[in-house]
Amino acid sequence: MASSRLKYLSLGVLVFQTTSLVLTMRYSRTLQAEGPRYLASSAVVVAEVMKILTCVLLVFKEHSYSMRALNSILRQEIAHKPMETLKLAIPSGIYTLQNNLLYVALSNLDAATYQVTYQLKILTTALFSVSMLGRRLGVYQWLSLLILMAGVALVQWPSESAAAPEKEALSAGSQFVGVTAVLVACCSSGFAGVYFEKILKESKQSVWVRNIQLGMFGLVFGLFGMLAYDGERVKESGMFQGYNTITWTVVALQALGGLVIAAVIKYADNILKGFATSLSIILSTLISYFWLQDFDPTGVFFLGAILVIVATFLYGYEGKPSPNPSRA
Repeated sequence: MASSRLKYLSLGVLVFQTTSLVLTMRYSRTLQAEGPRYLASSAVVVAEVMKILTCVLLVFKEHSYSMRALNSILRQEIAHKPMETLKLAIPSGIYTLQNNLLYVALSNLDAATYQVTYQLKILTTALFSVSMLGRRLGVYQWLSLLILMAGVALVQWPSESAAAPEKEALSAGSQFVGVTAVLVACCSSGFAGVYFEKILKESKQSVWVRNIQLGMFGLVFGLFGMLAYDGERVKESGMFQGYNTITWTVVALQALGGLVIAAVIKYADNILKGFATSLSIILSTLISYFWLQDFDPTGVFFLGAILVIVATFLYGYEGKPSPNPSRA
Protein backbone atom coordinates (compact mmCIF):
# COMPACT_ATOMS: atom_id res chain seq x y z
CA MET A 1 0.00 0.00 0.00
CA ALA A 2 2.83 2.39 0.88
CA SER A 3 4.55 1.65 -2.43
CA SER A 4 1.30 2.22 -4.32
CA ARG A 5 0.76 5.54 -2.56
CA LEU A 6 4.30 6.66 -3.40
CA LYS A 7 3.75 5.65 -7.03
CA TYR A 8 0.62 7.73 -7.47
CA LEU A 9 1.96 10.57 -5.33
CA SER A 10 5.07 10.84 -7.51
CA LEU A 11 2.92 10.79 -10.65
CA GLY A 12 0.61 13.44 -9.23
CA VAL A 13 3.59 15.65 -8.42
CA LEU A 14 4.95 15.07 -11.95
CA VAL A 15 1.66 16.17 -13.53
CA PHE A 16 1.56 19.24 -11.28
CA GLN A 17 5.21 20.15 -11.89
CA THR A 18 5.12 19.66 -15.67
CA THR A 19 1.83 21.48 -16.20
CA SER A 20 2.47 24.34 -13.79
CA LEU A 21 6.03 24.92 -15.08
CA VAL A 22 4.89 25.25 -18.69
CA LEU A 23 1.93 27.48 -17.85
CA THR A 24 3.72 29.75 -15.38
CA MET A 25 6.72 30.05 -17.69
CA ARG A 26 4.46 30.99 -20.59
CA TYR A 27 2.53 33.43 -18.39
CA SER A 28 5.73 35.02 -17.07
CA ARG A 29 7.09 35.54 -20.59
CA THR A 30 3.89 37.18 -21.89
CA LEU A 31 2.82 39.13 -18.79
CA GLN A 32 2.67 42.86 -19.39
CA ALA A 33 4.25 44.52 -16.37
CA GLU A 34 5.99 47.76 -15.54
CA GLY A 35 9.77 47.78 -15.70
CA PRO A 36 12.12 45.37 -17.43
CA ARG A 37 11.20 41.71 -17.98
CA TYR A 38 13.28 39.18 -16.06
CA LEU A 39 16.24 37.64 -17.87
CA ALA A 40 15.77 34.01 -18.89
CA SER A 41 19.54 33.48 -18.60
CA SER A 42 19.39 34.71 -15.00
CA ALA A 43 16.49 32.36 -14.18
CA VAL A 44 18.52 29.40 -15.52
CA VAL A 45 21.45 30.32 -13.25
CA VAL A 46 19.26 30.66 -10.14
CA ALA A 47 17.56 27.31 -10.90
CA GLU A 48 20.99 25.63 -11.04
CA VAL A 49 21.88 27.08 -7.63
CA MET A 50 18.61 25.73 -6.20
CA LYS A 51 19.28 22.28 -7.69
CA ILE A 52 22.78 22.14 -6.22
CA LEU A 53 21.57 23.17 -2.75
CA THR A 54 18.70 20.65 -2.87
CA CYS A 55 20.99 17.80 -3.94
CA VAL A 56 23.52 18.70 -1.24
CA LEU A 57 20.73 18.47 1.34
CA LEU A 58 19.66 15.08 -0.06
CA VAL A 59 23.24 13.74 0.15
CA PHE A 60 23.43 15.17 3.67
CA LYS A 61 20.25 13.24 4.55
CA GLU A 62 21.58 10.02 2.91
CA HIS A 63 24.57 10.16 5.25
CA SER A 64 22.56 10.58 8.44
CA TYR A 65 23.02 14.36 8.59
CA SER A 66 26.74 14.04 9.18
CA MET A 67 28.77 17.06 8.03
CA ARG A 68 31.96 14.98 8.15
CA ALA A 69 30.46 12.33 5.85
CA LEU A 70 29.11 15.01 3.50
CA ASN A 71 32.51 16.71 3.22
CA SER A 72 34.20 13.36 2.69
CA ILE A 73 31.88 12.21 -0.09
CA LEU A 74 32.03 15.54 -1.92
CA ARG A 75 35.85 15.65 -1.76
CA GLN A 76 36.16 12.01 -2.80
CA GLU A 77 33.74 12.20 -5.74
CA ILE A 78 34.43 15.70 -7.02
CA ALA A 79 37.88 16.94 -5.99
CA HIS A 80 39.68 13.57 -6.08
CA LYS A 81 38.13 12.36 -9.35
CA PRO A 82 38.61 15.29 -11.73
CA MET A 83 38.37 13.20 -14.92
CA GLU A 84 35.10 11.59 -13.82
CA THR A 85 33.73 15.01 -12.94
CA LEU A 86 34.83 16.48 -16.28
CA LYS A 87 32.79 13.86 -18.14
CA LEU A 88 29.69 15.64 -16.92
CA ALA A 89 30.70 18.94 -18.51
CA ILE A 90 29.24 17.81 -21.87
CA PRO A 91 25.68 16.97 -20.74
CA SER A 92 25.71 19.92 -18.35
CA GLY A 93 26.51 22.39 -21.13
CA ILE A 94 23.79 20.87 -23.31
CA TYR A 95 21.25 21.01 -20.48
CA THR A 96 22.08 24.69 -19.93
CA LEU A 97 21.45 25.38 -23.61
CA GLN A 98 18.23 23.38 -23.45
CA ASN A 99 16.91 25.29 -20.42
CA ASN A 100 17.52 28.61 -22.17
CA LEU A 101 15.81 27.33 -25.32
CA LEU A 102 12.67 26.43 -23.40
CA TYR A 103 12.26 30.07 -22.38
CA VAL A 104 12.65 31.05 -26.04
CA ALA A 105 10.08 28.44 -27.05
CA LEU A 106 7.48 29.51 -24.50
CA SER A 107 7.99 33.15 -25.40
CA ASN A 108 6.84 32.30 -28.94
CA LEU A 109 4.47 29.32 -28.59
CA ASP A 110 1.29 28.76 -26.62
CA ALA A 111 1.54 26.22 -23.81
CA ALA A 112 -0.54 23.55 -25.58
CA THR A 113 1.51 23.55 -28.80
CA TYR A 114 4.75 23.56 -26.79
CA GLN A 115 3.67 20.62 -24.64
CA VAL A 116 2.71 18.43 -27.60
CA THR A 117 5.73 19.34 -29.74
CA TYR A 118 8.17 18.80 -26.87
CA GLN A 119 7.15 15.13 -26.75
CA LEU A 120 9.46 14.67 -29.74
CA LYS A 121 12.15 14.21 -27.09
CA ILE A 122 10.83 10.63 -26.89
CA LEU A 123 11.94 10.17 -30.50
CA THR A 124 15.37 11.76 -30.04
CA THR A 125 15.99 9.84 -26.81
CA ALA A 126 15.07 6.57 -28.51
CA LEU A 127 17.35 7.21 -31.49
CA PHE A 128 20.30 8.17 -29.27
CA SER A 129 19.64 5.10 -27.10
CA VAL A 130 19.87 2.86 -30.15
CA SER A 131 23.05 4.52 -31.45
CA MET A 132 24.90 5.16 -28.16
CA LEU A 133 23.73 2.36 -25.87
CA GLY A 134 22.99 -0.33 -28.45
CA ARG A 135 19.44 -0.59 -27.15
CA ARG A 136 16.87 -2.49 -29.19
CA LEU A 137 13.39 -1.13 -29.62
CA GLY A 138 10.34 -3.33 -29.96
CA VAL A 139 7.69 -3.22 -32.66
CA TYR A 140 5.33 -1.17 -30.48
CA GLN A 141 8.04 1.37 -29.81
CA TRP A 142 8.95 1.89 -33.46
CA LEU A 143 5.25 2.18 -34.28
CA SER A 144 4.80 4.71 -31.49
CA LEU A 145 7.63 6.85 -32.88
CA LEU A 146 5.95 6.97 -36.31
CA ILE A 147 2.63 7.93 -34.69
CA LEU A 148 4.45 10.55 -32.60
CA MET A 149 5.99 12.21 -35.67
CA ALA A 150 2.61 12.23 -37.43
CA GLY A 151 0.93 13.75 -34.38
CA VAL A 152 3.49 16.54 -33.98
CA ALA A 153 3.29 17.29 -37.73
CA LEU A 154 -0.49 17.72 -37.42
CA VAL A 155 -0.11 19.99 -34.40
CA GLN A 156 2.20 22.25 -36.44
CA TRP A 157 -0.11 22.17 -39.48
CA PRO A 158 -0.89 25.77 -40.50
CA SER A 159 -4.48 26.82 -39.88
CA GLU A 160 -6.49 29.47 -41.63
CA SER A 161 -6.86 32.66 -39.64
CA ALA A 162 -8.90 35.77 -40.05
CA ALA A 163 -6.20 37.84 -38.37
CA ALA A 164 -4.72 40.93 -39.95
CA PRO A 165 -1.88 40.24 -42.42
CA GLU A 166 0.78 41.95 -40.29
CA LYS A 167 -0.34 40.10 -37.17
CA GLU A 168 -0.41 36.83 -39.10
CA ALA A 169 3.14 37.40 -40.39
CA LEU A 170 4.36 38.20 -36.89
CA SER A 171 2.64 35.08 -35.55
CA ALA A 172 4.21 32.92 -38.26
CA GLY A 173 7.68 34.32 -37.49
CA SER A 174 7.23 33.77 -33.77
CA GLN A 175 5.91 30.26 -34.35
CA PHE A 176 8.96 29.41 -36.47
CA VAL A 177 11.33 30.64 -33.74
CA GLY A 178 9.39 28.77 -31.07
CA VAL A 179 9.21 25.48 -32.98
CA THR A 180 12.91 25.69 -33.89
CA ALA A 181 13.78 26.22 -30.21
CA VAL A 182 11.66 23.21 -29.20
CA LEU A 183 13.20 20.96 -31.86
CA VAL A 184 16.76 21.87 -30.84
CA ALA A 185 15.78 21.37 -27.17
CA CYS A 186 14.39 17.91 -28.03
CA CYS A 187 17.66 16.91 -29.72
CA SER A 188 19.76 18.24 -26.84
CA SER A 189 17.48 16.55 -24.29
CA GLY A 190 17.77 13.19 -26.07
CA PHE A 191 21.55 13.28 -26.40
CA ALA A 192 22.29 14.64 -22.93
CA GLY A 193 19.82 12.27 -21.28
CA VAL A 194 21.32 9.17 -22.88
CA TYR A 195 24.89 10.39 -22.27
CA PHE A 196 24.08 10.99 -18.60
CA GLU A 197 22.37 7.60 -18.33
CA LYS A 198 25.51 5.97 -19.73
CA ILE A 199 27.65 7.71 -17.10
CA LEU A 200 25.27 6.63 -14.32
CA LYS A 201 25.42 3.00 -15.46
CA GLU A 202 29.22 3.06 -15.47
CA SER A 203 29.42 4.27 -11.87
CA LYS A 204 27.84 3.31 -8.57
CA GLN A 205 27.71 6.81 -7.16
CA SER A 206 24.55 8.43 -5.84
CA VAL A 207 22.46 10.15 -8.49
CA TRP A 208 22.35 13.23 -6.23
CA VAL A 209 26.14 13.51 -6.25
CA ARG A 210 26.08 13.29 -10.03
CA ASN A 211 23.47 16.05 -10.08
CA ILE A 212 25.72 18.22 -7.92
CA GLN A 213 28.50 17.74 -10.46
CA LEU A 214 26.10 18.56 -13.30
CA GLY A 215 24.89 21.61 -11.41
CA MET A 216 28.40 22.92 -10.86
CA PHE A 217 29.15 22.92 -14.58
CA GLY A 218 25.63 24.16 -15.32
CA LEU A 219 26.20 27.11 -13.01
CA VAL A 220 29.46 28.00 -14.75
CA PHE A 221 27.96 27.67 -18.24
CA GLY A 222 24.85 29.56 -17.16
CA LEU A 223 26.85 32.46 -15.73
CA PHE A 224 28.98 32.59 -18.87
CA GLY A 225 25.87 32.65 -21.07
CA MET A 226 24.19 35.30 -18.94
CA LEU A 227 27.23 37.59 -19.08
CA ALA A 228 27.76 36.97 -22.80
CA TYR A 229 24.17 37.64 -23.91
CA ASP A 230 22.76 39.86 -21.16
CA GLY A 231 25.92 41.33 -19.63
CA GLU A 232 24.99 44.94 -20.40
CA ARG A 233 21.49 44.55 -18.96
CA VAL A 234 22.89 42.86 -15.84
CA LYS A 235 25.33 45.74 -15.31
CA GLU A 236 22.56 48.26 -15.86
CA SER A 237 19.72 46.81 -13.75
CA GLY A 238 21.19 43.82 -11.90
CA MET A 239 20.81 40.07 -12.20
CA PHE A 240 17.42 39.98 -10.50
CA GLN A 241 15.73 42.68 -12.56
CA GLY A 242 12.07 42.01 -13.23
CA TYR A 243 11.84 39.23 -10.65
CA ASN A 244 8.47 38.79 -8.96
CA THR A 245 6.47 36.00 -7.35
CA ILE A 246 5.71 34.37 -10.71
CA THR A 247 9.41 34.44 -11.68
CA TRP A 248 10.49 32.76 -8.43
CA THR A 249 7.74 30.16 -8.92
CA VAL A 250 9.06 29.36 -12.42
CA VAL A 251 12.62 29.03 -11.10
CA ALA A 252 11.57 26.77 -8.23
CA LEU A 253 9.48 24.54 -10.51
CA GLN A 254 12.36 24.23 -12.97
CA ALA A 255 14.75 23.28 -10.16
CA LEU A 256 12.21 20.71 -8.90
CA GLY A 257 11.87 19.02 -12.29
CA GLY A 258 14.86 16.68 -12.16
CA LEU A 259 14.06 15.49 -8.65
CA VAL A 260 10.47 14.70 -9.62
CA ILE A 261 11.57 12.70 -12.66
CA ALA A 262 13.94 10.70 -10.45
CA ALA A 263 11.09 9.87 -8.05
CA VAL A 264 8.78 8.81 -10.89
CA ILE A 265 11.40 6.54 -12.44
CA LYS A 266 11.98 4.96 -9.03
CA TYR A 267 8.37 4.39 -7.98
CA ALA A 268 6.27 4.28 -11.18
CA ASP A 269 6.24 2.33 -14.44
CA ASN A 270 6.31 3.60 -18.01
CA ILE A 271 2.56 3.24 -18.60
CA LEU A 272 1.72 5.42 -15.63
CA LYS A 273 4.42 7.92 -16.61
CA GLY A 274 2.79 8.10 -20.05
CA PHE A 275 -0.56 8.66 -18.39
CA ALA A 276 0.92 11.56 -16.38
CA THR A 277 2.41 13.10 -19.53
CA SER A 278 -0.90 12.78 -21.38
CA LEU A 279 -2.83 14.32 -18.50
CA SER A 280 -0.36 17.19 -18.42
CA ILE A 281 -0.89 17.84 -22.15
CA ILE A 282 -4.68 17.89 -21.69
CA LEU A 283 -4.50 20.23 -18.68
CA SER A 284 -2.08 22.56 -20.46
CA THR A 285 -4.42 22.73 -23.47
CA LEU A 286 -7.49 23.50 -21.36
CA ILE A 287 -5.78 26.11 -19.19
CA SER A 288 -4.04 27.69 -22.18
CA TYR A 289 -7.45 28.09 -23.86
CA PHE A 290 -9.61 29.14 -20.90
CA TRP A 291 -7.13 31.02 -18.70
CA LEU A 292 -4.22 32.32 -20.78
CA GLN A 293 -6.51 32.73 -23.83
CA ASP A 294 -3.54 32.50 -26.22
CA PHE A 295 -4.64 29.32 -27.96
CA ASP A 296 -7.41 28.66 -30.49
CA PRO A 297 -7.81 24.88 -30.85
CA THR A 298 -8.60 23.31 -34.22
CA GLY A 299 -9.73 19.85 -35.21
CA VAL A 300 -6.31 19.15 -36.73
CA PHE A 301 -4.59 20.15 -33.46
CA PHE A 302 -6.79 17.82 -31.42
CA LEU A 303 -6.15 14.94 -33.83
CA GLY A 304 -2.40 15.54 -33.56
CA ALA A 305 -2.57 15.79 -29.75
CA ILE A 306 -4.51 12.50 -29.56
CA LEU A 307 -1.88 10.78 -31.74
CA VAL A 308 0.91 12.11 -29.49
CA ILE A 309 -0.90 10.85 -26.37
CA VAL A 310 -1.44 7.42 -28.00
CA ALA A 311 2.24 7.30 -29.01
CA THR A 312 3.31 8.14 -25.44
CA PHE A 313 1.32 5.22 -24.05
CA LEU A 314 2.42 2.86 -26.81
CA TYR A 315 6.10 3.64 -26.36
CA GLY A 316 5.96 2.56 -22.72
CA TYR A 317 3.98 -0.58 -23.54
CA GLU A 318 6.89 -2.75 -24.67
CA GLY A 319 10.43 -2.67 -23.33
CA LYS A 320 11.96 0.10 -21.31
CA PRO A 321 12.39 3.58 -22.77
CA SER A 322 15.40 5.61 -21.78
CA PRO A 323 14.29 8.91 -20.36
CA ASN A 324 16.80 11.00 -18.44
CA PRO A 325 16.46 9.37 -15.00
CA SER A 326 17.39 12.37 -12.93
CA ARG A 327 17.28 15.55 -14.90
CA ALA A 328 14.45 17.28 -16.64
